[in-house]
Amino acid sequence: MSEAHRYSIRALDAAAHLFEVRLTVSAPDPSGQVFALPAWIPGSYMIRDYARHVVAIRAESDGVGVAVEKLDKSRWRTALTERALTLVLEIYAHDASVRGAHLDTTHAYFNGPCVFPEVVGQENVACELDILAVDIPEANSWRVATSMNRAGAEQYGFGTYAAADYEELIDHPVEIGELSIGEFQANGIPHIIAIRGNTRADMARLCHDLETLCTYHMQMLGAPADLDRYVFLLHAPGHGYGGLEHRWSTSLVCDRDSLPNRGDDGISPEYRTLLGLVSHEYFHLWNVKRMKPAVFTPYDLSQETHTELLWVFEGITSYYDDLALLRSGLIPQAEYLELLGQTMTRVLRGAGRRRQSVAESSYDAWTKFYKQDANAGNSIVSYYAKGALIALALDLKLRSETAGRVSLDDVMRACWGQWGENGEGMPERGFEMLAGEISCLDLGDFFDAAVRGTGELGLEQLLRDHGVDLHLRKAKGREDKGGDDVAENGLRIAWLGARLVAEGSKTVFSSLSNGGPAERAGVSPDDELVAIDQMRVGVSDSDARIRRYRPGDRSVLTVFRGDELLTMKLTWAEAPSDTCYLEVASEADSDAGKRLAAWLKAG
Repeated sequence: MSEAHRYSIRALDAAAHLFEVRLTVSAPDPSGQVFALPAWIPGSYMIRDYARHVVAIRAESDGVGVAVEKLDKSRWRTALTERALTLVLEIYAHDASVRGAHLDTTHAYFNGPCVFPEVVGQENVACELDILAVDIPEANSWRVATSMNRAGAEQYGFGTYAAADYEELIDHPVEIGELSIGEFQANGIPHIIAIRGNTRADMARLCHDLETLCTYHMQMLGAPADLDRYVFLLHAPGHGYGGLEHRWSTSLVCDRDSLPNRGDDGISPEYRTLLGLVSHEYFHLWNVKRMKPAVFTPYDLSQETHTELLWVFEGITSYYDDLALLRSGLIPQAEYLELLGQTMTRVLRGAGRRRQSVAESSYDAWTKFYKQDANAGNSIVSYYAKGALIALALDLKLRSETAGRVSLDDVMRACWGQWGENGEGMPERGFEMLAGEISCLDLGDFFDAAVRGTGELGLEQLLRDHGVDLHLRKAKGREDKGGDDVAENGLRIAWLGARLVAEGSKTVFSSLSNGGPAERAGVSPDDELVAIDQMRVGVSDSDARIRRYRPGDRSVLTVFRGDELLTMKLTWAEAPSDTCYLEVASEADSDAGKRLAAWLKAG
């Protein structure tokens, strides 16, 4: 049996954001050992080339230096040696996202792909990690939070941790610093939330709500066989939002004001958003971390791995994240319908849904969805948001056409049984095949149209069959997310066809709608808006200014393009009815009411 690969990580220079990582291999390849750093991290489908952060690398054996040759952007090979070999890297860590590594005098955080090289050819060998104490005065009270199994380290302490192999080693992010820690159990399994940030969160309330939410998810799909602990790592700065799933944990970022405070009543919209994020990442515990596309088994982290299935693993997860808030009793039915209306609004406002299918969006995530530009809204559809609506349409269709015998819940449980823990991975058409088998329905036309097509999903009729009316209206302003009704006199009438953002003191066109008034007038992305009809306009007062106009009115735009001042003639158009809200039908029959209750589990 091979001796475990022994890694260590320490803060070499916190002020300079430098980690030192050491890796000792007891039995290196006698022809020269190759080491590699991943080019991407699972769950975030873009090439990030983590090796670019290596600022120094060397190797030694028995205290004697060993030559290191760089093979390409992410791989190195050492000279021949028959003795234990130690690789030493200095890594710059100043990426504060959930996908990166970050070190300063206030904390340390890292994802394994950013800092731990792979021993090529020995990926299945067990790994040990020594997390070394930080040698700065500020770190005296720092604690360690990670889902990695302890192998001598005290709970929340520095010391030795263990992983079964390299794939597991890099699937345990680590947070080190001044942490507020809460503990609870869901389905009898220990869960931890570790919060970094200057917060006064009501930890008891937070743990109660997370326990409620996690328990619901466990009851739906069942606890995975290898799940014996789970850790939420939460960074709560002044502003931020994001999450990245892992097999036994998740990394989250949210505004500190999103957290519940002691004495708060109810759930604020900001806290509801955080709970939705938690729900999304926790559902990934099943849907993508264990049950995943066949092309991800195993991951090839050296290059892009294309699949058309991201709509299944992100879109269906996006459907269940808010639905779980309702079904677990954390939010009422009206709030769920509001959130669903907001998702529909995001999809309706993107002209790219008519140009790109979710299958194409999934496949091209690497070069399009994760690398969006000013034209993204015109050319790209989100496999998250439209994927969620496809899941909704499929759920309602299954319920209607099987008289309630089969739902998407049943399909997901069948998928979990088929591909959840056997390591085989879901074939590209596996989900569609199993949905047809479980329901005994011919769903080929549905998937061709919804997944590989760019048409509408027929949600209006499907929702009506379940006692819900879908309404469309104009937006009331740039911050209008949809989901609620607004009086007619509060809506925008005229339409600019552009998104304005503030860049310092400038008001800039960040994106334009194809064929919209601004584009037809000659505006380009990144133009600075100086004035409309000789009057200065800022982002904050743009809604009030636009409300002065009516469709057909003509205006003069003054813009800077670079250092050139340009004048353009614009004709205002009618604002589109692209904002959605849902209401329980006032005249729904009893059967529709029963279908609604069965779908939402509201009664």
